[in-house]
Amino acid sequence: MATIAARVIPVPVRLGGGRHMVERNFMLYRRSWVVFISGFFEPVFYLLSIGVGVAHLVGAFTLSDGTKIAYAAFVAPAMLASSAMNGAIFDSTYNIFFRMKYAKLYDSILATPLRPWDVATGEVTWALLRGAIYSAMFVVVMLIMGLISSWWALLALPASVLIGFAFAGAGMALTTFMRSWQDFELVQLAIMPMFLFSATFYPVETYPGAIRWLVEITPLYQGVVLERAFSTGAVGWFLLVHALYLAAMGTFGMYVASRRLGKLLLK
Repeated sequence: MATIAARVIPVPVRLGGGRHMVERNFMLYRRSWVVFISGFFEPVFYLLSIGVGVAHLVGAFTLSDGTKIAYAAFVAPAMLASSAMNGAIFDSTYNIFFRMKYAKLYDSILATPLRPWDVATGEVTWALLRGAIYSAMFVVVMLIMGLISSWWALLALPASVLIGFAFAGAGMALTTFMRSWQDFELVQLAIMPMFLFSATFYPVETYPGAIRWLVEITPLYQGVVLERAFSTGAVGWFLLVHALYLAAMGTFGMYVASRRLGKLLLK
């Protein structure tokens, strides 16, 4: 009866309800810190293998504004953006799907005063906190390797959080439409090309016109531009467009996710 009443009786919307989801995830992972911290090493290995290894074959790299930097300094910001994307996608897709379809976690949570918006904000906030830890550690690695050439790099961490917000919101929204684990192959089908072709390893100017336009509208490209601009100091007002793109993507994704959760679970 308590469960039925909680689903039927209107509950006033409260701000900050998502913090309970964050606390729940923290309690879960505090004894699995090895699993938690392992996500940091993937971008570092990419940086060492491609950014450092291939750099000996490429040599100095010239940006579109004429600035010359090492190839490792060109790749590192893109690895930072890709790390934020991958971390957010993993937390907001596979984990969310398991909790929703198999663990039935959200059915139990929505029997309390928490609402679908609280679930969405809590899960996205957790994904952002996790991604921010990875990003901060990666920025330190970049600093130690001498791959940062501007004080603007202080904004690289907030930029990575914004990238994570965009992909976490979108990932959670898409997960509410997933029917089985096989559907996640479509996620990988979208993520892998973005990782390879969003000006990650070579400049977008190398593409022909139509393909370049297609690359420039992808969400990861917006993040790569932000991170590369902050790490090299080539900042400008154009960065606001990329930031607004990511903010709108994350906000819309969270809205869709909360509506879908309400439709799927509160029925």
